[in-house]
Amino acid sequence: MKGKVEAVCIGKIRTQPKKEQPAIYLKPGTGVVGDAHAGTQKEVSLLASEDVEKFSRETGIKAPPGSFAENIDTRGISLVDLAPGTRLTIGETEIEIIAIGKDPSLSHTYSYKGHSLLPTRGVFARVIRGGKIRKGDLISSSGS
Repeated sequence: MKGKVEAVCIGKIRTQPKKEQPAIYLKPGTGVVGDAHAGTQKEVSLLASEDVEKFSRETGIKAPPGSFAENIDTRGISLVDLAPGTRLTIGETEIEIIAIGKDPSLSHTYSYKGHSLLPTRGVFARVIRGGKIRKGDLISSSGS
């Protein structure tokens, strides 16, 4: 399975959208360096650009990268079909998927104009090998 990075984003405050950056740096045990979620269990969040585009078509709400508090926007890879434990190589980094979406019994404190995609369409990962990720980097899963 192969895809590419559409955007990389960092947020300094948990209750606000993340902002697109030229590059982000991943560090094992930390996640995205400089992000408000650095050091948490869910070190990196990913969201498929196709899901954001579908949301925009259905609601008429334009959502730029980072709107749903995701660190990495992807294209061409079905994130929600990945099993926990799947490893992805993104640019010079490697991450391991730890969760698809969020437990619905847990509250999700962030929404973009009243909508949240991470609880149902987001993917969370931990960093195995750190490094830089930027827009256009290729994404491949183990064995692809």
